[in-house]
Amino acid sequence: MPHSTNPLLTTWDTPFGLPPFGAIKSEDFSPAFDVALSSHKAEIDAIAQNPESPSFENTIEALERAGKTLTDVGSVFWNLTATDTNPALQASEREMAAALSRHASEISMNKALFARVDALHEKRAGLGLTAEQRRVLELTHKNFVRAGARLDEKQKERLKGIMERLATLSTSFSQNVLADESAWLLLLDEEDLDGLSPDFRAAAARLAIERGAPGKYAVSLARSSAETFLQSSARRDLREIVYRAWTRRGESGGETDNAAVIREMLELREERATLLGFESFADYKLDDTMAKTPEAVRDLLDRVWTPALARAAEERANIQALVDAEGANFEVAGHDWRYYAERVRKDFYDLDQTTLRPYFQLDRMIEAAFHVAERLFGLRFVAQEGLDLYHPDVRAFEALDRDGRHVALFLADYFARPSKRSGAWMSDFRSQHKLDGEVRPIIVNVMNFTKGAEGEPTLLSLDDARTLFHEFGHALHGMLSDVTYPLVSGTSVARDFVELPSQLFEHWLLEPAVLKQFARHAETGAPMPDDLLQRIAASRHFNQGFATVEFCASAYVDLDIHAQSFPEDLSVGDFERESLAKIRMPEEIVMRHRLPHFSHIFSGDGYSAGYYSYLWAEALDADAFEAFKETGDPFDADVAEKLKTFIYAAGGRQDAADAYTSFRGRMPTAEPLLRQRGFSNTTT
Repeated sequence: MPHSTNPLLTTWDTPFGLPPFGAIKSEDFSPAFDVALSSHKAEIDAIAQNPESPSFENTIEALERAGKTLTDVGSVFWNLTATDTNPALQASEREMAAALSRHASEISMNKALFARVDALHEKRAGLGLTAEQRRVLELTHKNFVRAGARLDEKQKERLKGIMERLATLSTSFSQNVLADESAWLLLLDEEDLDGLSPDFRAAAARLAIERGAPGKYAVSLARSSAETFLQSSARRDLREIVYRAWTRRGESGGETDNAAVIREMLELREERATLLGFESFADYKLDDTMAKTPEAVRDLLDRVWTPALARAAEERANIQALVDAEGANFEVAGHDWRYYAERVRKDFYDLDQTTLRPYFQLDRMIEAAFHVAERLFGLRFVAQEGLDLYHPDVRAFEALDRDGRHVALFLADYFARPSKRSGAWMSDFRSQHKLDGEVRPIIVNVMNFTKGAEGEPTLLSLDDARTLFHEFGHALHGMLSDVTYPLVSGTSVARDFVELPSQLFEHWLLEPAVLKQFARHAETGAPMPDDLLQRIAASRHFNQGFATVEFCASAYVDLDIHAQSFPEDLSVGDFERESLAKIRMPEEIVMRHRLPHFSHIFSGDGYSAGYYSYLWAEALDADAFEAFKETGDPFDADVAEKLKTFIYAAGGRQDAADAYTSFRGRMPTAEPLLRQRGFSNTTT
């Protein structure tokens, strides 16, 4: 296909420089990648073979500029394969995973190229670099070394093969999970709806129509559908069906079973770590984080696990007492916990999802997130109509600063669909940098909420609303980025630091002033009454034992499975069970992400040996929000300005610990985290 006719390879003369989604076809990607890879290879060869002595400009800055076409094509491709895939895209994904991995390895293992980077790194103190330039040089050098630049030729070839195979397996893992999630649907009749709220019934009816079953009601494996059903359905038999499907994704025993994929990935990851001189894959991954070692991670988990386990036991006792009081003759099981926990919440705090959901309209929560960003950082979001976007459900907003200048384009993709992988995340179609003039970002938030019935608002659970705020915190990290070099732009920070901006932003959701303004009843428009605000505040630690146990269990198993050789005589399921037995995991609680569908750690290795990062970052966010509370104003202008300068806008131009200390004046302690989870006797 000639370049001029491939929309991925033309200049994107579109509003905001958006990719021309309407013109892009699935078959455009393969030839576009061919051109982009060839172009990038030529650029890399020119840098490596430059006859001039290496300088920051002709080596590091040249590397930062190289590969723009590949970055552009890849950003569109990977965003679409995650949000709106199809068989053709999935075939391309399988093809490109290994090719892109080999391309990356050939760059990082290019002997002549690394020699130039290494020479600069050796004399970095005398190069007269700015702080950001020195940071970029040090990170570039470290990335080369961690990718195998110091290995001999035989080791390099083996590592290339390992990385290619891991990329292929990662793609298979993701596609298997998506296949299980997309294929499963529970169809219900009117008599099966006991306990379900009117808005959930309406949404379930709409989903059934979309999936070709008009007159029925459908429950899918999208978290907002499955979890709401488990919280609300009075039918224990149906809850068990949904629970089993939800917890056994990727464990079908058929073509989409991930056990063999996981085992091979673990073996290859261990070999990779050994080649690079580390005792385990966990040691390798954590060497590049704030935590540094598996021991530091385990220490944090242990500090939280013991009080969480005790609290979960209390919560189970309360749930069992309710079951017994109703004369039900059964021991509480996993498919009972969410349902009866909601019943206990109703008894203890006069709160339930039926009461709460009408106050958490999706559109209102979007407005609330925008409002907080304006109060803190001076951003204003203006809806953009008529843009050519990748799916009809996607919304677009231009972010402007206090002076009306363009900051970013924000895309919001909130609704579940069979072509979208589960979960919630932030990504970008273009990241910010100032290497050759100001380049402003295009940021996207993706979620999987169940769409409201036709003509009706989409109502969220409190957890859904938190997810929206969480991902918008990530989005702000990308949108507010103010750095020169792409390598340190936006969310390009240590893995256990990247969750700080997102988790911190969640705090403002439950600020009384925010709820009072934006939590308005879907039918009456009335603001949330004061007594309901007080009940929400009083219940903030409700079910924290359960939530902490299900999270920490996943983090423990992730750490265990990457910190040792996988036993040859053990299955993936047996390893999971043995790992959980060591920490005395309650039978009634399942890991938040079981290994067969643990996409955080097997769909790529971003969070492998790193799922603990959410807890690590929570220690930071709990302490960071106290900086505002200490002033008595959750929107204190001086604290907000420091937060923007040193955290949200700073990208990775500073070491994470230094960045946090610049904001707070010190590193955090664990006490705010324990208070935040309700595991401390210290009052706030």
